[in-house]
Amino acid sequence: MDWCHRENVLFPTGYTEIIERVRAIDPVKYGATRNYINGSVTYLSPYISRGIVSTKFILSQILNRGYKPAQIEKFIQELAWRDYWQQVWISKGNAINYDLKHEQKPVSNTSIAKVIVEANMGIEAIDNALYTFYKTGYLHNHLRMYIASIACNIGQSHWKVPAQWMYYHLLDADWASNALSWQWVAGTNANKKYVANQDNINKYCFTQQKHTFLDVPYDAFSSLEIPEILKNTSEVELKTPLPKQKIIVIDEALPTCIYNFYNLDPLWKKERLANRILILEPSHFEEYPISQNTIDFIITFSEENIANIQIYIGEFNTLITTYNFGNIFYKEHPLNKHYKGIEEPREWLFNVQGYYPSFFAFWKQCKKQLTY
Repeated sequence: MDWCHRENVLFPTGYTEIIERVRAIDPVKYGATRNYINGSVTYLSPYISRGIVSTKFILSQILNRGYKPAQIEKFIQELAWRDYWQQVWISKGNAINYDLKHEQKPVSNTSIAKVIVEANMGIEAIDNALYTFYKTGYLHNHLRMYIASIACNIGQSHWKVPAQWMYYHLLDADWASNALSWQWVAGTNANKKYVANQDNINKYCFTQQKHTFLDVPYDAFSSLEIPEILKNTSEVELKTPLPKQKIIVIDEALPTCIYNFYNLDPLWKKERLANRILILEPSHFEEYPISQNTIDFIITFSEENIANIQIYIGEFNTLITTYNFGNIFYKEHPLNKHYKGIEEPREWLFNVQGYYPSFFAFWKQCKKQLTY
């Protein structure tokens, strides 16, 4: 039985079902409704983040159905945002773990409000979404922004720990997209902070709440004191529940393909005889911890869709000194710089690389490659 049928019907682990989901996208409706919690979103983010499908593949499937870029520009932009965050990570490296452009101010703590973690803020739409989030690993993008705004700009928590908390539970955990989006909200990666009041939440979440700590006009945010309900902070303990190491067997006569948390592409060198190893490095998951839900998801997908894959729990350098390998292949990623072997490129939406200070500077270059 698929993991998704046991736990999480939102995100099937069968590759055929994933491709069917790609082909079912309504990109026009997506552009018109994506900000609403019942909007026509794609539910593809975990597959993009895990390298199962690329942004380029998704767009090609849409264009092959006859859509023109002018009709679906918003949809294309949202795909491009994912690549943009990755390009920032490639260019800036570990600098994305710190305030990137501006210092976050004011900051009163380096934790997170306890009521956020406990889904007990008293804001109906967000508390309900957090209960679902813990079960499924899914959180609508607008709700991510609301939570980040409450944590950083109302509760005055520095963005880093809350971002790690959210990343831990996200099935689509992508550190670049997550960390840089939190920084965008907190104003460290943007020229202003993002705030939303209760009326905004009511509009996009179809609630009618009043008298919450967010039920204020926008001009009140600049002088808003930390609400009492957000003052009690929580020290979150985030540990990755890695499985125990099993014996793996290497055929020294074959090349080896290395898969990891950011590359689970089931079509990669599929027709080639090779050792196939999913490496889960403890050092990686100590710095970027993830939940049991996410571990289950990546292991289940890998075992169902990548023939003869073996799981190795340990460091890359230990792996290659313990076994005799021929050619080792892996895909480029900012967290793979210590790998040794033949690095292959990831597939990008556009041929636009390097650092751009804003998404729209990046998008301006991307747009030149579209035929309107």
